[in-house]
Amino acid sequence: MADITYYSKEGLEKLKEELQYLKTEGRASIARAIAEARDKGDLSENAEYDAAKEAQGLHEAKIAKLEEVLSNARLIDESKLDSSKVLALSIVKLKNTKNGAVMTYQLVSETEADLKSGKISVKSPIAQGLLGKSVGDKVEIEVPAGKIELEVLEISR
Repeated sequence: MADITYYSKEGLEKLKEELQYLKTEGRASIARAIAEARDKGDLSENAEYDAAKEAQGLHEAKIAKLEEVLSNARLIDESKLDSSKVLALSIVKLKNTKNGAVMTYQLVSETEADLKSGKISVKSPIAQGLLGKSVGDKVEIEVPAGKIELEVLEISR
């Protein structure tokens, strides 16, 4: 049984666009590469043809995987989310109690995660430690660098 994954509207649209691209332009590009390699003669000793066919197999596997992800994707209605607790899609302002550093993260699905833009996966250790917490709660989380203690300062959408 595959895992249900929750997405923001933006994240779900991005997945659908990627799948559409792979099915159209991606497939056409691979078909051209196979045709070009086939035109170069004997297929039994044509490494370029073998590589193009292998690329086609990998491409089709990627399409199948993306279709599976989309079939298990659920859109989160952000207007109905409770902002008193940390949930998926919450934007959480945190304070590291040891050094006073303040950071803000949004908890998103694994495929939407992008640390540079402040989006962390709901399956990450920090997000797992924060889920269900409220403003003012302090939580100790085990991360690769050791234990950190964070205080929830603010929760928004």
